[in-house]
Amino acid sequence: MNGRFVRDKVVAHAIREAYADVLHHDRHPAYVLFLDVDPRLVDVNVHRQRDQVHLIQKVRFVFHFCLARAGHAARRRAADAAPAPSPATPFAFAQGSLAVAQEPSRYEAFFAAATAGERAAPPPRGDEPGAPPMLGYALAQLHGVYVLAQNAAGLVLVDMHAAHERIVYERLKGALDASRLPSQPLLVPLAMPATAEEAEEAGRSAEALASLGFEVGAAGPRELVVRAVPALLADLDAPALLRSVLAEMREFGASRALVERRNELLSTMACHAAVRANRSLSVPEMNALLREMEETERAGSCNHGRPTWVQFSMADLDRLFLRGR
Repeated sequence: MNGRFVRDKVVAHAIREAYADVLHHDRHPAYVLFLDVDPRLVDVNVHRQRDQVHLIQKVRFVFHFCLARAGHAARRRAADAAPAPSPATPFAFAQGSLAVAQEPSRYEAFFAAATAGERAAPPPRGDEPGAPPMLGYALAQLHGVYVLAQNAAGLVLVDMHAAHERIVYERLKGALDASRLPSQPLLVPLAMPATAEEAEEAGRSAEALASLGFEVGAAGPRELVVRAVPALLADLDAPALLRSVLAEMREFGASRALVERRNELLSTMACHAAVRANRSLSVPEMNALLREMEETERAGSCNHGRPTWVQFSMADLDRLFLRGR
């Protein structure tokens, strides 16, 4: 702080919080933070800013911003290094939310064949002009767990559950930041058995549940009726998801779960929504997942801090097979 070495537990705690959903629980961030503060605002005896709350808010904001943008910076660097699309390309082929400047005929046969279950033509090479700069194109799925893709650098290996979990988690955070999660009314209300504790918690936390997109009422001392669910998670097992949310609220209290433990609560919901291992994905579905990852902040790790994808360069693969020796 102002050029003087300081250890501040409050600042350190704020930084750990910022890293909470991007760094695995058994790891800790290493950093040196340089703070320039108006000397009139510093307690000279302990060399600490008097207004700690203001300082913590600033530190937390800066770290959240930097961690969120790190993936986007990497994509920009990769994009700058990639060959530029040919000016002769007549128009861009849009896949998901990422516009790809390629001849449409290159993709139409490939995706149509993949969807029909036929043998598909090879996907566009990752080093061709206009190819996505980061995660490339899907080649295959390995044991229903990993997606293999080819990009300009070589091979990309994606943990599909971890990647999708981060995507859903960030969507839920964005929706809740906007006010509350949008709700999807059920065509037929769903009755579900419940423990006395779950029924009691549902009645006590009705407003908190509504902010998460649930509309839940009592149908008896040990039965609940679900009339609406979070729109982003509408296709899920509603009873299992609701039980997980009620468990969090019962353990920590609804207000604390929504404020202090908001991210943990949303992480639980995202985990329910993420694609499960051993689920077969089509090639278009795998490519859609890659495109969504490229547009999602903090997509390099899941909300538990595990990596979502790794890159093997051609040099890495050549070393594995002793090529060139």
